[in-house]
Amino acid sequence: MIENSYTVTGMTCAACAAHVQKAVAKLAGVEKAEVNLATEKMYVAYDPQALDFDTLKKVVENAGYGLVENRPIKKIELIVEGMSCAACSAAAERAVKKLPGIKSASVNLATNRGSFEYDPATVKLTQIKSAIEKAGYTPKEIKGQESRDLEQERREKEAQNMRVRFIVASVFAAPVLYIAMSHMFGGLNLPIPGFMSPHLYPLRFALIQLALTLPVIFAGSRFYTRGFKTLFKGAPNMDSLIAVGTGSAFLYSLFALVRIAMGDIAFVQSLYFESASVVVALVMLGKYLEARSKGKTSEAIKKLMQLKPKTAFIEKDGREMEIPLDEVAAGDLVIVRPGSSFPVDGIVIAGTSSADESMLTGESLPVEKEPGSNITGGSINKEGLIKFEATLVGEDTALAKIIRLVEEAQGKKAPIARLADTVSGIFVPIVLVIAVVAAVAWTIAGRDFNFVLTIFVSVLVIACPCALGLATPTAIMVGTGKGAELGVLIKGGETLEATHKITTVVLDKTGTITTGKPQLTDIRLYNNMTEQEALLLAASAERGSEHPIARAIVEGATAKDIIPVNPENFQALTGRGLSATVSGKMILAGNAKLMKENSIHTDLAEKDGAELAQAGKTLMYIAVDGNLAALMAVADTVKPSSKDAVARLNSMGVAVYMLTGDNKNTAAAIAEAVGINQVLADVLPGDKAAAIKQLQDGGQIVAMVGDGINDAPALVQADIGMAIGTGTDVAVASADVVLMRGDLNEVPTAIALSRATIKIIKQNLFWAFIYNSIGIPFAAGIVYLLGGPLLSPIFAGAAMALSSVSVVTNALRLRRFKIK
Repeated sequence: MIENSYTVTGMTCAACAAHVQKAVAKLAGVEKAEVNLATEKMYVAYDPQALDFDTLKKVVENAGYGLVENRPIKKIELIVEGMSCAACSAAAERAVKKLPGIKSASVNLATNRGSFEYDPATVKLTQIKSAIEKAGYTPKEIKGQESRDLEQERREKEAQNMRVRFIVASVFAAPVLYIAMSHMFGGLNLPIPGFMSPHLYPLRFALIQLALTLPVIFAGSRFYTRGFKTLFKGAPNMDSLIAVGTGSAFLYSLFALVRIAMGDIAFVQSLYFESASVVVALVMLGKYLEARSKGKTSEAIKKLMQLKPKTAFIEKDGREMEIPLDEVAAGDLVIVRPGSSFPVDGIVIAGTSSADESMLTGESLPVEKEPGSNITGGSINKEGLIKFEATLVGEDTALAKIIRLVEEAQGKKAPIARLADTVSGIFVPIVLVIAVVAAVAWTIAGRDFNFVLTIFVSVLVIACPCALGLATPTAIMVGTGKGAELGVLIKGGETLEATHKITTVVLDKTGTITTGKPQLTDIRLYNNMTEQEALLLAASAERGSEHPIARAIVEGATAKDIIPVNPENFQALTGRGLSATVSGKMILAGNAKLMKENSIHTDLAEKDGAELAQAGKTLMYIAVDGNLAALMAVADTVKPSSKDAVARLNSMGVAVYMLTGDNKNTAAAIAEAVGINQVLADVLPGDKAAAIKQLQDGGQIVAMVGDGINDAPALVQADIGMAIGTGTDVAVASADVVLMRGDLNEVPTAIALSRATIKIIKQNLFWAFIYNSIGIPFAAGIVYLLGGPLLSPIFAGAAMALSSVSVVTNALRLRRFKIK
């Protein structure tokens, strides 16, 4: 049975509704029919095998009314397995978009996910899955947290599987290379066992290479199954390039082995098993590193989910009871004790406390809570017992929205297309056509089979995309390794390739530009109080408090070699400050509200207070025995490296913004201190991603740098997300780049390294194509036709090896990259 709703037109009274309901209820297959006159809706539970919409509509029309089918657009996310490059995600998208009823289709290579909007009345989910399968990939449904865990487990197994395959390929490819080198470069006098001498035992020499190459081919079987499958479907990818190139070398080597077995010993010089095996092993290394770095955003989602407690305490009928979080409803009275997390969003009804919202807002100072204050689910209750009314629960809470924003940003984030992928769709077919045309032409010209096969294989071998396949990954490997040396952890090749395009860097304030830890910055003295005495009394009174402002004052005193003493009669006054007796003196330390409650005149500090508050600092009034003694200011201080980093970014032509949830005064003060002219302040956690998108809509390529959970949606919305390594795990997991030392100077370093890497990649691709452009006319026999030499597969293989060596050597130049 399924249940659908429909709009009924033409009804004017209750009798109309009853008439329609009665007519529909009589139909075979209808279990229940209800018609609502006020909403003009009809709800029908029926067996879809026994009843369709056309029959239903006809019955309603016969009753004298109209029926309109409500066709809501559905949205589904699927895991898409088996993709290896941007061409794969594009092929999966194209396959689904061809279906009728598809409103949008977006397949993300980086997350292995596809997001699809469709009309369920026109196209079914099974058809979408089938289209993806026919394109050569495997779709799987995503079902909540359990599915996320299974997906993470699958990715870990995939990376482990790739590691094992790479080890197998390497173990067998190394001796093949050695054996082949020993006879190809005899001048090096490389020792080789006599029982496999190519001169004395050529067949044994060939069979041993075949035996060693087969495990490599088996370990890299995915390249061939996926590569040829996508090639035959007209959407070749990087796997296709590897499959065609290494497959050609392997098949020709098999042919040479057969000829050797037939007694033609000359073919011992035409074995290319080492080319196939070594290229497969190298490409598998790149695939393993790629598999290990993918899927970090799912860890971020998992950590966000862990912020929510599993149960909540609510008050019902005068009794307190513990219930599962999913059962909390809007309007429930929720009780939260000190140290516990607020389970949902709401408004404080009773109690005062402070809440640590740093995991959501990124701001280090706790937020005072009193009746009427808003509560954000996922934040932590620090001090007092709080009773609040739940207003937003389930998927409507701020935390749930942040989780959803992260997932949506991941889905919309377009994969970075590698330069080699862009040409693979043209390059492979052209090479195949040239090889076939050349072979047919020479056959028509009357040449024998050996000559024709030599032409065909020479074209494929010299056009083998070894250099093309190595051009990007070798530069990526060296670049990411160099980045790690410099404290910049880059998650994958796509990120390293994309970072060079950055035109705008958006910096979070707290923990990114600043230290994220409140420090005592100013002391103003009144009524003949000395600084040393004020610090001693204030630090001693605050010694028993865990409040960040209290700790900042205690640390400020300790830094000046002032040793606090133990206070007496300590009392925390929630939301206002504290009171204590220190060396017989009555100390009050807190905000202006506390001073007013105790009739402490603060007129002397009015000008100082306004000045410090204007600079975005938090004020702490100190009263001794009923008189104002000092005004202390605490603020989050700027990191020493921030100003230099901003200057470096500006010199590179990169625009710098500051994005913060803090107030405009504080933001402006920090921005001025580091030289940032463009500030976005008072931005709520859920709006940070929208602020990034607005910049992107203006044509900017944006990098976001942050350290808090609230930064996670913005980090994945940005073209490149950069997380401070000393920040929260979620920010680090959500980002594309992790700045391990927490130094903003690593941001310009990452951009400069990416620019250098892209330069190397372009050079590699240029040289890879130059070899092919020069070599293919030789291999196809065009130069031979004009009286020049015929390029044999031996020289084709040498040219192919030379091209590979050149791109690897060029990539190694990145090791000399230095910070400017």
